[in-house]
Amino acid sequence: MIISLVFFLDRYSKIKIITNLNENNLYINDFLNFNLVWNTGIGFGFFSTNSSLIYNLITGIICFVIIFLIYLIIKTKKIDKILFSLILGGALGNVYDRLTYFAVPDFIDIHYKNFHWFTFNIADIFITIGIIVFILKDLILKDEKN
Repeated sequence: MIISLVFFLDRYSKIKIITNLNENNLYINDFLNFNLVWNTGIGFGFFSTNSSLIYNLITGIICFVIIFLIYLIIKTKKIDKILFSLILGGALGNVYDRLTYFAVPDFIDIHYKNFHWFTFNIADIFITIGIIVFILKDLILKDEKN
């Protein structure tokens, strides 16, 4: 259910942005804009390329990671299942875009004056939350065991 909810929220937001924003920026406030950027790389635009060979290789690696996440969801305990489900829902949203549009639409632009963070999307938020909470959980539980 978590995977479906994350995937739905990601798809809904991207469809709204793609159909309504086009190539224009949407000013929200002094710290947030919506600015549609097509990302051919992975998270935060790393490994962006025009090479279809590299793009397809990265997409293949992402698909293997998705299969591994499914395995982890099956094999882990409840809290880990939830965290891996957040990551998987986001990963499925982004890989869907890679296969459909041959790029991932990123649109959330957080900035302060001239400093802009990497543009990202809803899927990236869930992936990041899942990874950060998983790492923190393991660090905290590891400290409690000592």
